[in-house]
Amino acid sequence: MHPLRTLASVLLALGTLLALPPPAFAAAGRVDVIEVTGLIDPVEVDFIATSLRDAERARVEALVIQLNSGGAVVSDRRLDALGQRIARARVPVAVWVGPSSARAVGGALRIADAADVVGVAPGAHASIAPGAHASVARGAHAAARVDAPVLGDFIVGLDGLRVGGRTIDTATVVRTSQGPRRQPVGVTFSKPALLPRLLHTVASPSVAYLLLVAGLVLIVFEFFTVGVGVAGAVGAGSLILALYGSSVLPTRPVSAGLLAIGVAGFAIDVQAGAPRTWTVIGTIALLLGSFRLFDGLVVPWWTILLVVGGVALLMVAGMPAMLRARFSTPTIGRESMIGEMGAAAADVDPEGTVTVRGALWRARTNRATPIVAGDTVRVVAIDGLLLEVEPEEGGAREAHH
Repeated sequence: MHPLRTLASVLLALGTLLALPPPAFAAAGRVDVIEVTGLIDPVEVDFIATSLRDAERARVEALVIQLNSGGAVVSDRRLDALGQRIARARVPVAVWVGPSSARAVGGALRIADAADVVGVAPGAHASIAPGAHASVARGAHAAARVDAPVLGDFIVGLDGLRVGGRTIDTATVVRTSQGPRRQPVGVTFSKPALLPRLLHTVASPSVAYLLLVAGLVLIVFEFFTVGVGVAGAVGAGSLILALYGSSVLPTRPVSAGLLAIGVAGFAIDVQAGAPRTWTVIGTIALLLGSFRLFDGLVVPWWTILLVVGGVALLMVAGMPAMLRARFSTPTIGRESMIGEMGAAAADVDPEGTVTVRGALWRARTNRATPIVAGDTVRVVAIDGLLLEVEPEEGGAREAHH
């Protein structure tokens, strides 16, 4: 099994263990409502299956799925298995595509196709993707069609329908100042536990993309600033979540590699101390990788421009400024430091950090003359934000003899 798929399975299993148990009160006259939004991923498939099981155990009047999905990212086999599970449920299952801004396209329509009752809110969009059943959007395979502008009206509209030899009882008549009025019976709303909700959010194109880029940038930031590890830990966490999201989504490995190359290109010029050729290469790689990261799914163009522009601004202006503040004295007159003596704050072999004029600097020495932490060093040259140093005795110049 692929390592990313293994990670996804472990996280989903943990989320299932943390899920809250179903309500313990009596189910007489009760309607269970679950909201399914975003792409149909493993989290949503498990949530629907679990909700069906709980509804059957409680013998509720109906399970209502409020659907708003742009498609599915699970396999056709798993999606078909879910459809069969819905079709064979021992309680009536109804799907309402709403509210008015909702949509149900692609693989998400198979859920509606398997339901006993289908409803679409006015203004909601339910279209057919290539290869999907043409009858799904019309509800031809459903036992009934109940269109309603709001969820409450949809639940009331289920009242009296016969499904599988059973009459659904989802409404009661109450007296109001305006006269008798039908309203839904007891309705319970369920949602996944916290961890599954987090994983579902991560498995959306924009979030997975943002986490991937942010994780790479934070790792680079930690490398240059030599901090206490906070940025590195946050970056590593972002990358783990991004890897999970990428394992669920149809991610193009080449495009993900272009994102890594793009960030690395910026890092090379940060090391050099000025934007040069690698900054241009990094920008192009980031743009290409961003626009083609997912197969069949699109990250909004404005999100890509904001991310690429933000990374470029951080790497060209922000990070050099932070490095100057962290590792150096003011840039004016740095050339006068050539010949200055300092001390190695950490091993320099061939790179490390040194203290010169009371400030920390990134430093590099000849591989033939590694410097141990605490040894005295002499500055022999300056390359951007990097000091070229040598031991006080037996320096690089002597190594050539």
